[in-house]
Amino acid sequence: MAAAANTPLLHVRDLCVTFTTPRGPVRAVDSLGFTVDAGRTLGIVGESGSGKSVTSLALMGLHRGGAEISGSVALAGRELTGLSERQLSAVRGRRIAMIFQDPLSSLHPYYTVGEQIAEHYRVHFKARRAAARARAVDMLGEVGIPEPARRAGEYPHQFSGGMRQRAMIAMALACEPDLLIADEPTTALDVTVQAQILELIARLQQERGLGVVMITHDLGVVARVAHEVLVMYGGRAAEQAPVDELFADPAHPYTRGLLDSLPRLDDADDGPLPFIPGSPPSLLAPAPGCAFAPRCGRAAARCADVRPELEPYGNGPPRTAACHFAGARTAEEATR
Repeated sequence: MAAAANTPLLHVRDLCVTFTTPRGPVRAVDSLGFTVDAGRTLGIVGESGSGKSVTSLALMGLHRGGAEISGSVALAGRELTGLSERQLSAVRGRRIAMIFQDPLSSLHPYYTVGEQIAEHYRVHFKARRAAARARAVDMLGEVGIPEPARRAGEYPHQFSGGMRQRAMIAMALACEPDLLIADEPTTALDVTVQAQILELIARLQQERGLGVVMITHDLGVVARVAHEVLVMYGGRAAEQAPVDELFADPAHPYTRGLLDSLPRLDDADDGPLPFIPGSPPSLLAPAPGCAFAPRCGRAAARCADVRPELEPYGNGPPRTAACHFAGARTAEEATR
């Protein structure tokens, strides 16, 4: 299912995900839109509760009862929203694959790692057991697991955390998908193993021309692997920009706050790190204006009453920001 020329591999438009709760509806993702091209990585970043993982599950069609999904998710021009579970199952794992945050809970403890990869392959290609087993061994070797034939016969608990994540990547890529969604794939790993996993994903992407959606709260991961960055806040897009542009000149105050809170090796000040005051917004009763206004040091009266929409920002590469005063660093600049 290769995308036609000028057609994004993934095109998301006006995606909304609403959950019904005893306290009322919760709009966890609100009017989200973005594209991902083959061979490119989109990093989606934000605090816990910003809607990142809800978005990834919506792309995979994994939300069950209680979730109302609207908008458009198109893969290589084919609309996925509204497909039946049977139709989605043919796409999920075959055309779109996902790496989850915790590989130990994603892998079944009663089956060997090789059996699980082989079964995933057989579901989509109706292969014989021997061929599926050979495919599992090949994939384990491709993701850098030593002695793949022997390790294929071992159980998930016999693998280290980094090896389990490599096994999950092997399973995700066994069916040659076009798009890979990685939801916090390095969170539970130490720094050295994180770097190895990110390098592995980048290498496989380059070799296979994968489109990648990297879900993370770690701006270091974004800087390392992403081409474009989508910053989410309160279920909405706050800013989207090429990675270099976003780090050099953040347009939204939330993005600037995230960047300012990062420790820097060249900072001689040994005082406390800057932080964003306040708490994320309640999605049960969203404010009429900008969701970030109560925490924003440059908010004006307009921000509390009028919700900003994504608008083009700057004169360089295409980028957008949902802020009435995009680019302003202080309240004084915002009111000029």
